[in-house]
Amino acid sequence: MIENTDNSRLNRSSLNQLAPEFEARTTLGTVRLSDYLGQWLLFFSHPADFTPVCTSEFIALEKAKDQFEAHGCALLGLSVDSVFSHIAWIKDIERHFGTKITFPIIEDTSMAIGRAYGMLHEGSESTAAVRSVFFIDPEGYIRAQIHYPMAVGRSVDEMLRVLSALQKSDTHNVSMPEGWRPGNKVLLPPPSNSDEANQRNGAAWYFTSKELNDD
Repeated sequence: MIENTDNSRLNRSSLNQLAPEFEARTTLGTVRLSDYLGQWLLFFSHPADFTPVCTSEFIALEKAKDQFEAHGCALLGLSVDSVFSHIAWIKDIERHFGTKITFPIIEDTSMAIGRAYGMLHEGSESTAAVRSVFFIDPEGYIRAQIHYPMAVGRSVDEMLRVLSALQKSDTHNVSMPEGWRPGNKVLLPPPSNSDEANQRNGAAWYFTSKELNDD
């Protein structure tokens, strides 16, 4: 359920806003969003259990779980299915594909959480959540969102890339160019005055790249 004790955290699933607080049943017991404060969280929805694209995504996410944890990031899934359906599905995944899903999956039968986060398409007759991904930082702010249609699977590699880009941008006060990957050069913020612009060495004073030495 959506937590109603802090109105400042309700219905604010926009970038750089606090993520809506909630308390919910999952395959691993009850969780609250605030349980994840102090670490990054990849919060993602899927349209339904026992569907082929969702199955492929969950297997890939589980296999990459160690990589997310290396970035200090937890995984948390959600769909409108019941926790009993979630349990039956992940048991079936383990039986048929040999992958045990170890991250929690929220049941959202009331659709309250999905609506608060914009995971349900307003114009759709279906109650199924779209494929949404929310990158929530250690202070509980939504830093990035990605939405996919039901028929297109997500890229775990892209999720890891965005997570790394957000973290390095915060740490080094830099920006990432198109197609950036860990190990590539990053971009410095634009100069704030003429003196700073004159000190830039490069063909374009507004486009200055540099190496990061911590990859």
